[in-house]
Amino acid sequence: MRVRHGTGNRPLAAVGAVLLAASLALAGCSAGRSDDAKSASKADKGAAAPQGGAAGDAASRPGDAGARKPPAKPALPPASHVIRTAELTLDVPDVAKALAAARAAADEAGGYVGDETTERDERGHVVSHVVLRVPEAKYDSVLARLSGTGKLLGRKAKAQDVTDQVVDVESRITTQRSSVARVRELMDRAGQLSDVVTLEGELSRRQADLDALLAQQASLKDRTSLATITLGLTASVPAKESDDGGPGVLDAVTGGWHAFATAVRWLVMALGAAAPFAGALAAVYAVWWWGVRPRLPRRAASAPTADDSSETKSGTG
Repeated sequence: MRVRHGTGNRPLAAVGAVLLAASLALAGCSAGRSDDAKSASKADKGAAAPQGGAAGDAASRPGDAGARKPPAKPALPPASHVIRTAELTLDVPDVAKALAAARAAADEAGGYVGDETTERDERGHVVSHVVLRVPEAKYDSVLARLSGTGKLLGRKAKAQDVTDQVVDVESRITTQRSSVARVRELMDRAGQLSDVVTLEGELSRRQADLDALLAQQASLKDRTSLATITLGLTASVPAKESDDGGPGVLDAVTGGWHAFATAVRWLVMALGAAAPFAGALAAVYAVWWWGVRPRLPRRAASAPTADDSSETKSGTG
């Protein structure tokens, strides 16, 4: 019985050995193929790396890419827009020279002279007012230069920040331009006359609003880019007095001459006023003397002649 049992198990053991050997062979082949595939992929990658050139190096090295392309800068806040005005009053020795110096200061700063008025007040002092427009960057230097040309009598400066207003006007202009463009597109696609007429009216209204905004923007730009300085110049002449505090000989001579000149002036004025009347009287007298008087009867001359003839006759008798 023992011999039979051992003989029946031998074929089964042989079959199991064959199956085990086949599975090991298949596993070895698959492992070899995977190793070959891995080596091939590595070789392909190594060949592709040189072909990539500088682009592959730049992509693989973030430090080099950051050096070639600077990082984005943070957004800066909007620039400020300020309207600067100043009023300056000075007492100067010579108004003409101070006015010329003010013009030169404005020209050198890149500005210009706006309005200018020169007159003489009730005390006889020359007074001049001039408006200077200078760039906002040169405002402080020009104001300091003008302040040193004379005695300061008054100064008033004002700064008004209109940044929000400028930004608002720019935004409204952008929106209004888009609105005008949309209306124009609708006009191009309109097919009926009534639609065209309606769109023309709407376009005119929106264009007028846009023009008003553009004018406001130009005004703000002018007032913020150029500061306004109103300069007042006056020349006060002090009264001259003698050393002892009272009038001197020269003052007396000057006063007498002024009195004499005043008297002569009044006399000439009186003669000038009476000249028409004197001329009229002279004309009347000339007419009477040369025109009327010779024609009058000579009664006084004829009477003595008659008396003389009577006396002659009586003497002869």
